[in-house]
Amino acid sequence: MDLFDFNGNAEAAKPLAERMRANNLNDFIGQRHIVAEGSLLRRAISLDRLGSCIFYGPPGTGKTTLANIIAQTTHGEFIKLNAVQAGVADVKKAVQEAENNLKMYGKRTYLMLDECHRFSKTQSDSLLPAIEQGTIIFIGSTTENPYASMTPAIVSRCRVFAFKRLSTEDIRGAIKKALADKRRGLGNYNAVVDDDAIDHIAVTAGGDLRTAYNALELAVLTTPPAQDGVIHVTLADAEQSIQKKALSYNEDDYYDYLSAFCKSLRGSDADAALYYAMRLISGGCDPMLVARRLVVHSAEDVGMADPRALQIAASAMYVLEKTGAPEGLIPLSEAIVYVCEAPKSNSVIEAMQAARSDAETVRDDDGVPAYLRDHSYDSREGKREAAKYKYPHNYPSGYVEQQYLPDSLKGKKYYIPKGIGYELKVEEIRRSKGKKD
Repeated sequence: MDLFDFNGNAEAAKPLAERMRANNLNDFIGQRHIVAEGSLLRRAISLDRLGSCIFYGPPGTGKTTLANIIAQTTHGEFIKLNAVQAGVADVKKAVQEAENNLKMYGKRTYLMLDECHRFSKTQSDSLLPAIEQGTIIFIGSTTENPYASMTPAIVSRCRVFAFKRLSTEDIRGAIKKALADKRRGLGNYNAVVDDDAIDHIAVTAGGDLRTAYNALELAVLTTPPAQDGVIHVTLADAEQSIQKKALSYNEDDYYDYLSAFCKSLRGSDADAALYYAMRLISGGCDPMLVARRLVVHSAEDVGMADPRALQIAASAMYVLEKTGAPEGLIPLSEAIVYVCEAPKSNSVIEAMQAARSDAETVRDDDGVPAYLRDHSYDSREGKREAAKYKYPHNYPSGYVEQQYLPDSLKGKKYYIPKGIGYELKVEEIRRSKGKKD
């Protein structure tokens, strides 16, 4: 607390999203799969036994808030850095403080690192020994997949917790709480927000609570009070504050249109698919949602009957993301037509589901066949097993009959071409190799 800020001006100047941050796990919004009663993370926090971890997920889902709660509920010291601004010197200083805290006071130090995917290899290497020795409990926060964006040595020493987008109901409840809270929220503004305005902000925030708070605060602060002093926020005010028009159909209609779009793709009706796509978009639906569904269906319903469908759908989604509407709707429409007119086969999804079922239910105590294992550091006996492996490129067709599945699944077939479109070519290639069906 600032001793010179007698009137609490600094606190009042903070954005609503910052003021409404939860201070304890009971007030924390969403992520029940992580912080529910009895969960691993909750037990670790309550017992002050939390190890290094990484919080990974979309913005506005509570990653930084949960890290702050950990700082307040544990008995250790807390250091916060941002990977964009911090250098190696800052990391070394934090490690030195952590060593002093441990030696002099027996206290552990938690290092909260925002945007941890921006940490360079040099920065990571300077921190790694402290994490290994337990001098620092590392808590990283990132919107990027840590397995792809971070140094593997750091990730391997952390437990990764995946955060999900908040539900519409979670955000709706948070908005109502912020309107009623007189100490941290907007309770002193005498504001009345229509239910359809709250619903619009909750839905269009897309699971991002920070976006919802920002839109709510903007709507309340910029709406002039009526003669009776009440600030009345309508749906039109909410649309302007979040810069997105409300859907021109109800929630049931939305899901019906989306279902009809997907079934029209599967049913090869380009006219219907285009209509439902445009009906969704003109009604206020995010075009990227239509594009994402198209990409999924290009693999689910077209699949190996025409592998180009996935490339075209993914390219259309990329162009739409980069150019936006209305220009991006042209390649999107082209991709919709292509996916509709392409031959259809669901052999890929059937293969995936069958393989997943066996992966989850069949015991493979026999494991990987010996000649397929990694024998780089094996004994002489292991190298003899490795010698039994048949290298396909040593054979004229680049293929040789050989068992790859474990003995418990020997001979199992997952992918079965249906003789449609490109799958006719797949069957022809298989026959040319002498593969047995």
